[in-house]
Amino acid sequence: MDVEDVFSSRLRIKILKVLAQVGELNVSEIARRLGVNYGTTNMHLKVLEDEGLILHKQFGRIRIYRLNQNSAKIKLIQNLFEVWENQNK
Repeated sequence: MDVEDVFSSRLRIKILKVLAQVGELNVSEIARRLGVNYGTTNMHLKVLEDEGLILHKQFGRIRIYRLNQNSAKIKLIQNLFEVWENQNK
């Protein structure tokens, strides 16, 4: 997937931002915080996970998502978020 594909979705960017801020969340909590439905959130989480940007751990039927800190892409994305937020202060 190209960088344009990942960043072409505002929801994917928001998911990455909320996980960067909070750490770990389940699908329902991500959806609630972003004001979108479960199915849409789940679809975008799959795209981000397939790209290697996020990981999940499973507890029964509950999936907890977090950023993949071993990904060079995530390190760059987190740096982008930090720089962007600091410029807007």
